[in-house]
Amino acid sequence: MTQRSVTFGASIAAVIGIAYWAVASRMTGGGEPWDAPAYWTLAYPGALLVSAVLGFAMPARAWLWGPIVVFAQVPVVIAVAGAGPLLLAGVLYAAVLSIPAALVSGIAGWSRRRSRRIANR
Repeated sequence: MTQRSVTFGASIAAVIGIAYWAVASRMTGGGEPWDAPAYWTLAYPGALLVSAVLGFAMPARAWLWGPIVVFAQVPVVIAVAGAGPLLLAGVLYAAVLSIPAALVSGIAGWSRRRSRRIANR
């Protein structure tokens, strides 16, 4: 995978992630996505699903797409609530939550690559 295709994939993941979190913020009352009551039941599982789809669609370096989707919450939070004193805590929170997303997108990419190898036998 070339640097150009990694940059393209990261751009796609970022745009989709920001759009996802903007919609999630709007649907959960317009506040910060991670403050919504439905964060753990709808918003975050949905982000993991988006991460899996991106990992399957772009299987090379798929583990990158999940963290990009999760970190896309940060610009949405800044747009909705501004850059307050708890923004650093939010970034750290996103960093921790990006670990499962990296695993999900990485496994989805791995399964796509594996299915291609099996099909090419």
